[in-house]
Amino acid sequence: MKLITAIVNKEDSKAVCSALIKGGFSVTRLSTTGGFLMAGNMTLLIGTEDSRVDACIEIIAGCCKQRTEVVPSTSSYGLGVATAVPLQVTVGGATVFVTNVERFEKL
Repeated sequence: MKLITAIVNKEDSKAVCSALIKGGFSVTRLSTTGGFLMAGNMTLLIGTEDSRVDACIEIIAGCCKQRTEVVPSTSSYGLGVATAVPLQVTVGGATVFVTNVERFEKL
């Protein structure tokens, strides 16, 4: 048994969850916030058999695409003068962890 922890962009989360449920996976969603952009993420907890891990990761990869967004950033000139400068960043995609589960019970 494996536990897959996938951190996905909030915009991709509905599509990922729908696809995983259609694929026969049980998903628990946790609303989380990223540290760098303070943007909304969804952390998905998926318990599955060892043989289905690759299928699960393929579904996640198919729904989570990286994209470029422009976000406001502040820049300081050292004299107490700050200005907003647009910053281009890559968002989306997924970060996936697969861990062994020693014991699993559904109560």
